[in-house]
Amino acid sequence: MKRSGPLLTLLAGLLVGLFMLSLNATTGEKPTSASVKPSPSTKASAPARTSAPPSPSPSRTAVPEGVYTGRTGDDSSAVAITVRDDKAIAYVCDGHNIESWLQGDVKDDGSLRLTGKGGASLDGKVKGTKEIRGTANVGSGSYAFTIGKAKKSSGLYRANSRVAGAKIEGGWIVLPDGEQVGILKRDGKPSPAPRIDPETGAVTIDGQQLTARPATP
Repeated sequence: MKRSGPLLTLLAGLLVGLFMLSLNATTGEKPTSASVKPSPSTKASAPARTSAPPSPSPSRTAVPEGVYTGRTGDDSSAVAITVRDDKAIAYVCDGHNIESWLQGDVKDDGSLRLTGKGGASLDGKVKGTKEIRGTANVGSGSYAFTIGKAKKSSGLYRANSRVAGAKIEGGWIVLPDGEQVGILKRDGKPSPAPRIDPETGAVTIDGQQLTARPATP
């Protein structure tokens, strides 16, 4: 009877071993001494930066190309402006002894800032699609004007040549009603300009025929 002790001990050990194996199979745990370390948590990614929308570019007021002619508000002088490729050239003339050629750029907002010799200046702005309003400062005078887009019969013309040894400089504004305002200089001395043919630009000066051409920037 005393010999059954070791057998009972062995049997008890086998039962414990079988119990542990069945327990591991049920729970899914592996009989390893080292536990598996959890993977480090991933930091939350920063939100993507969105670029600010570009600021809107200033709106452009297109100035139709062509010639604008008319008289000053006080009716003392004529004004003509030719616009081409965002450039402008202007002529202000009273037909006697006051005149000025000016030039400059056409800005995006449809405004003009032209300058000429002797501190002359012209500031204007397009109104609608067929009109320019502004002020010309020539000599000691300031002349407000409103001029319209010229038709084929009117325009701005210029001539530079030599006749009988004299230097000839001429400027003409042909208004919509056919009136011509201009000054002809002989070696710098001004006088009223003779009439030109608006269709061809032909003009006779001191018996010699010249050609006045459209003035462009």
